[in-house]
Amino acid sequence: MTPPAQFNPSRRDLLRSGAVLGAAAGLTGAVGAPADADPGGHEPARGRGEKSMVDVPFEGFEQVRVGLIGLGNRGGDQDRRFGAVATVTAVCDIRPDRVERTISRIMQQGFQDKPPAGYSDGEEDFLNLVRRDDIDLIYIATPWEWHHPMAKAAMEHGKHVAVELPIAPHLDDIWDLVRTSERTRKHCMLLENVNYFRPEMAMFNMARQGIFGDLQHASGGYVHDLRWPYLFGGAYHPEHWRRRWQTRMNALHYPMHGLGPVSAALGINRGDRFEELLAVASVPKALALFRSEDPRVGPDHSSWDDRPYISGDRHTCFVTTTSGRFIRVEHDVNSPHPYSRETTLTGTRGSIELDNSRVYLESLGHDNHSWRTGNEYNAILRQHDHWLWPTLEELADQYGGHGGGDFVSIWRLVQLMRLGMTPDIDVYDSAAWCSVIPLSHESLKTGRMRPVKVPDFTRGHWQRARPTFDRPKPEDPWLKNA
Repeated sequence: MTPPAQFNPSRRDLLRSGAVLGAAAGLTGAVGAPADADPGGHEPARGRGEKSMVDVPFEGFEQVRVGLIGLGNRGGDQDRRFGAVATVTAVCDIRPDRVERTISRIMQQGFQDKPPAGYSDGEEDFLNLVRRDDIDLIYIATPWEWHHPMAKAAMEHGKHVAVELPIAPHLDDIWDLVRTSERTRKHCMLLENVNYFRPEMAMFNMARQGIFGDLQHASGGYVHDLRWPYLFGGAYHPEHWRRRWQTRMNALHYPMHGLGPVSAALGINRGDRFEELLAVASVPKALALFRSEDPRVGPDHSSWDDRPYISGDRHTCFVTTTSGRFIRVEHDVNSPHPYSRETTLTGTRGSIELDNSRVYLESLGHDNHSWRTGNEYNAILRQHDHWLWPTLEELADQYGGHGGGDFVSIWRLVQLMRLGMTPDIDVYDSAAWCSVIPLSHESLKTGRMRPVKVPDFTRGHWQRARPTFDRPKPEDPWLKNA
């Protein structure tokens, strides 16, 4: 007999009441989401002082100073990468031992003389960090419900912000971050590391060079069995935070790892944009079954306090674009399944499947209906290597993180800030990719599949091309001195 399902709301569950957000904003009139931002395709009019962030460069920095918020499963592994390429001036976590560990790790690297300041005095101590005047960039790696208030507070206090996935899980909060960026003139970026993985960057180059012909469709997403140790095994802190999102929304909670790279290859927000979304979900069974059967989940486990799981085990949605293309987006973290991002790209001249490491391209003379795999596949991708990888390969091997992609993504962001360039991934890309979360929930809300409009977060600027990962290697004194 299973214990009764109960729910004990924590402070995180009360965040959307606005109390913490009000303290985070710190400015009159800056609190709350825009009143006219509703689910679907409606785009609120720009308010006073809000101007597009398209083509707005960073100011240029001799040395980028970083504050880190969240030092757990993700942020606690990124600290040394930021410390290798920037000055870490402050760090924050609700656990003092994590703050002390991070300060020690930063100083052991030997790249800076002064230790970072530490903040661990409760859940709102991050506000003291963002108010500092010696920080240029805030990095956020906390539970999802904190991303919006923390990113908003960072921008309100004059900092650029890089956020782990997603920037926010609710549409009104996504719009609020877009509008806060436009008003404060500070960038808010999704730190999507997979866009910087070596195969994904080669695929992007191939697409831009026309090797696939006219691009027709793609797929991408996140299929990863997280039941143990991530959802039930204490790998996250607090242990329950990610699991309980499955009680709040029936949605593709985390699709960006596969969606981001194919969106970039398709030129989303740079000549094309998401138009509509249609989602479908399976019945939610896997988490309750795991909880009842796995001997590691005992009767005192926090999962017995969860509300019923309402999010389907597998989600698939189709996102159509203004130019008539589509992306199939997948999400499943509950089912027994080997890891996959489901990344594919197809055009009139051929296809690539990154997870299966195979390619078939008439433009390269493939005409026998057989995939190119193994050494031939690797050689094709290496011929189209992005300049970042041969440039940073040794450092990527040294500092690692998902095969070095974590280091490359951080190094590139810091480079763009130092050189006064525009971000590769801007607030509009971040908003569009993350909007799949609330819009899939909206599509599924009535229990029937129904299409919903995707907002144009750029408000028309998507119609013209602009640079992203396709920029040539810039002159950079850091590379000469490295």
